[in-house]
Amino acid sequence: MELIQQYFADFTPQQLEQLDALKVLYAEWNEKINVISRKDMDHFYEHHVLHSLTIATQFEFTAGMQVMDLGCGGGFPGIPLAIFFPDTHFHLVDSINKKLKVVEAIAQAVGLKNVTVQHTRAEDIKNRKFDTVISRAVAPLKDLWRWSRPLLQKNRHAEYGKNVPNGLVCLKGGDLAQEIYESGCKPMVWDIHSIFSEDFFLEKYLLYIPFK
Repeated sequence: MELIQQYFADFTPQQLEQLDALKVLYAEWNEKINVISRKDMDHFYEHHVLHSLTIATQFEFTAGMQVMDLGCGGGFPGIPLAIFFPDTHFHLVDSINKKLKVVEAIAQAVGLKNVTVQHTRAEDIKNRKFDTVISRAVAPLKDLWRWSRPLLQKNRHAEYGKNVPNGLVCLKGGDLAQEIYESGCKPMVWDIHSIFSEDFFLEKYLLYIPFK
């Protein structure tokens, strides 16, 4: 938690309580259902929470926005961002139901009213549209964009500022040159290590493909 507060200083007491509760809750659930690597639990706030909050350093989610976390796994980046932006609705989607049960239980335990979950594949969602799709290292960029694009709607919140995203925002690592080329997209790219100085963030990136 000290690491999170080193980079973010404007949390409310409620947000601090919610963030502080996450590690214990995930540790308890991890004993029943393995949603996070055991060795990662020693670096929980750095590897999962701070990594997720990279998105909040560059983008603002405004009240009433609909955001989908595609392939949310154990709830990242969706859960930390739902704490950070309590007035934005986050819909967490994954094809593995047991992980969603953990996500739902943790969201309820920390009192998140702005989180829903759905057991499905993104390509099977037909009846909903979102302002933004977020994702963390789920699939190649070309697939993420192919799945995301039909789910996006023109962002009616964009008038609130240039930092309000309308498109795909994803966290990825490694050499992305070939992956970006194969996607046919021209994403905006941020080097996360230039935002957070910890060695864990070397060769990790934040990407944004606007919806046009």
